[in-house]
Amino acid sequence: MQRVSEADPTTTFQGVDAATGAPLEPSYPISSLADVDAACAAADAAFDAYRATDPETRAAFLEAIGEEIVALGDALIERAHRESGLPVARLTGERGRTVGQLKLFAQVVRDGYWRQARIDPALPDRQPLPRADLRLRMVPLGPVAVFGASNFPLAFSTAGGDTASALAAGCPVVVKGHPAHPGTDDMVAGAIRRAAEKTGMPAGVFGHVRGPANALGAALVQDPRVAAVGFTGSRGGGLALMKLAQGRAVPIPVYAEMSSINPVLLMPAALAARGAALGTAFVGSLTMGAGQFCTNPGLVLAIEGEGLEAFTRAAVEALTAHAPQPMLTGGIRAAYAKGTQALASNPAVEQIACGLEGDGVAREMARLFTTDAQSVLADRALGEEVFGASSLIIRCRDLDELKAVIAGLEGQLTATLHMDEADHAAAASLVPLLERKAGRVLANGWPTGVEVSHAMVHGGPFPATSDGRSTSVGTLAIDRYLRPVCYQDLPAALLPAELRDGAAGPRMIDGKSA
Repeated sequence: MQRVSEADPTTTFQGVDAATGAPLEPSYPISSLADVDAACAAADAAFDAYRATDPETRAAFLEAIGEEIVALGDALIERAHRESGLPVARLTGERGRTVGQLKLFAQVVRDGYWRQARIDPALPDRQPLPRADLRLRMVPLGPVAVFGASNFPLAFSTAGGDTASALAAGCPVVVKGHPAHPGTDDMVAGAIRRAAEKTGMPAGVFGHVRGPANALGAALVQDPRVAAVGFTGSRGGGLALMKLAQGRAVPIPVYAEMSSINPVLLMPAALAARGAALGTAFVGSLTMGAGQFCTNPGLVLAIEGEGLEAFTRAAVEALTAHAPQPMLTGGIRAAYAKGTQALASNPAVEQIACGLEGDGVAREMARLFTTDAQSVLADRALGEEVFGASSLIIRCRDLDELKAVIAGLEGQLTATLHMDEADHAAAASLVPLLERKAGRVLANGWPTGVEVSHAMVHGGPFPATSDGRSTSVGTLAIDRYLRPVCYQDLPAALLPAELRDGAAGPRMIDGKSA
């Protein structure tokens, strides 16, 4: 196998047991730059044939991927558990979500809303100027590069939402598997290849490269045949891919989900009524999956008073008794330790609780900090993400100070309001501000947990995502990999079939659904 770099003699790599740090068999070959080139060439060669597939054929392919994943059985869950340290129950649910979103996109393909033809018939006698015959449809962008995520080895990785939505749009996909779970990645990639073969997809509709070298990802993004990128990961990783994509001779979109602390606002009446219960529930959300969710509640804002004190006491009690779970990788644990140490050493911040000490190589204690609003307004670094089970409570003197803190925050995936009816007037003044900051605003719940549905938005203003107009979860995700083409006065014989008069499928004629 050709190596990524002649200076690097490594040609294979292994997964690591998240609980013990021991290498896991087998070893997997590291892809070379030639492998990346071959995968992109195959995807480009498959593009025209794949985008021409009829809706039923494409939907059947998506469903077949789900069936092949289910057929892997317990072996897939066990491997993902060993490589990620995530609980078996969580991974079983994640597999169900992965299969479910493949089925959802299959239905989207069949329903064809994204294929809606828009037709403005010619108006030759219109005054003062006639109108030409205009017909619009959405077409797929081309081959898409997808980067697997560390924290969701199934739902945001090889067959995850980026892959499902790109394939649904008619785009071949080349996945760079995440090196933290190569065995899981290998099993799912095999499932996709089997599904493609069983449903008669063109060779190259799915490509797969793997290895820990950043050069592989760089080569994938810079390949001129790649038309878009889907990424879930760190802000540093996302920004690096965006820079590479913009530096190309032909820049391409990068849909990167990167960084979010997901502020939770505790309104006074809700705190007074159930402050202690909110504190306990908050810790449950904070520590879920060792806090390794992009929607983890990393910031709590509330107006000072007895309700906030009750919340804090309950949160401290719950967090102090929390036993740590394995973190996904040693690198993630090191970054978490660095981030929490920076908070603990800040003279404006007080650490008020930490969880039980861990005994594994990748375990780290949950931590809870507190500070006042003026300190956050003076030091914006206090609002930066610490990926893991760490959160900062910000004590505000009044509603205006709380608004000032929110106004100074970066873009977020979510913002949460806990409120009772007596809080509605104050909350009404906050919602417009939260709309400017987050892609999802929720009430009386917790941000961890993202429903895969038609109305879901899992995105937000920069740096939560690279493009706040899009979502990586839900059926709107298909729009990222499509672009509009208008056909003006083309003879009927040259029009795409769905744009011809009398064609079946969803249509809008002269601005009205038909």
